[in-house]
Amino acid sequence: MSDFDDRVGALSTEIENLKLQIDRKRKKDITMTRVIAAGQPTLAVRSNSNRVCRTLKGHYGKVYAMQWSGSGDNIVSASQGGQLILWNADSTNKVQAVELRTSWVMACAMEQKQGKLMACGGLDNICSIYRVERTANISAVPTDDPGSDLLTELADGHTGYISDCRFLDGNRILTSSGDGTCLLWDISKNVVSQSFTDHCGDVMSIAPHPTDDNTFVTGSIDKTSRVWDVRQKRCAQTHFGHESDINSVAFFSDGKAFGTGSEDNTCCLFDLRSYGEVRRFGGLQSPVTAVDFSKSGRFLFAGSVDHNAYGYDVLGTTAEPTMEFSQQGHDDRVTCLQVSPTGDALCTGGWDNNLKIWA
Repeated sequence: MSDFDDRVGALSTEIENLKLQIDRKRKKDITMTRVIAAGQPTLAVRSNSNRVCRTLKGHYGKVYAMQWSGSGDNIVSASQGGQLILWNADSTNKVQAVELRTSWVMACAMEQKQGKLMACGGLDNICSIYRVERTANISAVPTDDPGSDLLTELADGHTGYISDCRFLDGNRILTSSGDGTCLLWDISKNVVSQSFTDHCGDVMSIAPHPTDDNTFVTGSIDKTSRVWDVRQKRCAQTHFGHESDINSVAFFSDGKAFGTGSEDNTCCLFDLRSYGEVRRFGGLQSPVTAVDFSKSGRFLFAGSVDHNAYGYDVLGTTAEPTMEFSQQGHDDRVTCLQVSPTGDALCTGGWDNNLKIWA
């Protein structure tokens, strides 16, 4: 019994140490500090104080995808008006605009480390890579030649539409597709480096790990989310829980967990260490189209078909939204959203052809 008692004592000490670490992290979270100071243990009431500080107008079709640059200065977005636009997030001016070969675009991305490349893909089954122009002219207009900014087209790989794409670095990009696969591309050689094929349906979203380039997570209409290890060349974890298509995935800020948004009107938080679901968020009457976390990880933001975006308190006791981004919001469904790398703004895009920056 003495050995058993020793093990129990050691585990109790470890648990107490973990509790102290959690308390310290909570105190460092500005949002948590503000809530505690107000005498509220959690945000139990939905807040509508979030406001639109800038609106990016210029697309002529439904905005389907967007991503912040690594520096947080620019935003790239793609619409079914057949344009890929790079915006200055502060001035709302267009830094660069590219007329695409097809208007059926569903995904876009920007290289995060150097910011010299952007990409898009859609129903043409091709991931097109474009150069980012470094020019003082921030009122650029689309050129007559759609290939003037084109670096390469990654064409010999997917047999279905490109649903999402994300750069790993200046020479590697991940793509997900309606053919049920994800591909890792070598951009300079224009070839597929690796294929990931364990999903049983269209792969709708892809998210690289925030600190480990060897790991990424995907969501699919097969109702599963999967964690992949590039070194193993196969699925490392499969997570179940949703009752319908998973439209979006995003890693938690420390990379130890990830969130999902689904057609079943819910969001889930999955932990890689425990290999399971740890929180489920609901309270919506419409499908969730996009998810992302605040920089601290305190909030999970979700875009919805009901034209609004919402915020869930990850540390709270309620599974209902604690924030609603609706005042001066979108006039149609929200299709994409992302928190800026600096953590001080949220950008949303929608079928009303606009992007909105909230602060």
